[in-house]
Amino acid sequence: MSTITTKNADESKHHCAACGDSDDGCGSLKACTACNLVKYCNRSCQVAHWPAHKKACKKRLAKHHCCAACGNSDDGGGSLKACTGCNLVEYCNRTCQAAHWPAHKKACKERAAELFDKKLFDEKLFKQPPPNGDCPICYLRLPIDIRQGKYQSCCGKMLCCGCVHAHTVATSDTEKVKCVFCRNEAISSDEEDIERLKKRLEANDAWAIVRLGSYYEYGVTGLQQDHAKALELYHKSAKLGNHLAHLSLRICYQTGGIGEKDTRKAIYHRQLGAMAGDVDARYDLGCDEGNAGNMDRACKHMMISANSGCDLSMKAVQGGHKSGFVTKDDYAKTIRAHGNSIDKMKSDDRDRYAATCRASLGS
Repeated sequence: MSTITTKNADESKHHCAACGDSDDGCGSLKACTACNLVKYCNRSCQVAHWPAHKKACKKRLAKHHCCAACGNSDDGGGSLKACTGCNLVEYCNRTCQAAHWPAHKKACKERAAELFDKKLFDEKLFKQPPPNGDCPICYLRLPIDIRQGKYQSCCGKMLCCGCVHAHTVATSDTEKVKCVFCRNEAISSDEEDIERLKKRLEANDAWAIVRLGSYYEYGVTGLQQDHAKALELYHKSAKLGNHLAHLSLRICYQTGGIGEKDTRKAIYHRQLGAMAGDVDARYDLGCDEGNAGNMDRACKHMMISANSGCDLSMKAVQGGHKSGFVTKDDYAKTIRAHGNSIDKMKSDDRDRYAATCRASLGS
């Protein structure tokens, strides 16, 4: 029995049956809910492919309550047993299953592998990412808000803005601006900035690579705008696990601003960004799952993000608990983890820096 009729099995695993676009294995394609034989990018692709798919889909539905080997029907009584490997076909008994195995073997193994790949990806997706590293000056965990950190191209260190601000205030009348960590003088020109970043690029510094990529994207600091180079650097930084690079790629593919628009790749990089520790990407994934009605997955995303200290996600978990989607035990664990993360990122210098920023915005 062939389980793939409109496209061959190899192509259909990660390709839209209508337009042929691939999801690169990230699971963004949606299966036909009637027959589960083919997948589509979206509703438009499904509608466009319906004339070609209709016959196979209805044939699959007609056989839904029939043994794949002998064709006998259970009249919807539930006496047939689904193949445990793929869940695509049903049998009267073990004898029918064994008789049909030569015809079903290839499709079964392909579907089982597909389900296993998705399960492995979900295991990685819903794993709590490691916390941010510590600021090398105050030895407190770096903030989850990337705007509260400052990358130093002289030494490749990421410092918290609290320490940078405190040092700037303390030395404003006594010395030139220097790196708090390595004591090198701050850059004085665009050329010096580029030179330092390129040196860090040779050391495979992910933060330097993504920053240089942004310079090429926008054509700033004396560099000529080069979208191809920007994408190349973003991908290189992303492979090193930099969540800002995944955010940049997600925006590129979502808007089509510096390349082809590709919604599936945008979703994929949002997922990878969340796995790399981007709490905002994780929160967005939770919102998407909630809007799709997948409340269990939505709550998992929100709890992971809240554990890292995201206040928006903590409020979402609180709402999930009130609505009965989050258990009392999970809610209590999330509250404790959220509080612990906040405490580990809190300092007087960081509070003073935040107050200065608010005051400058207010003025």
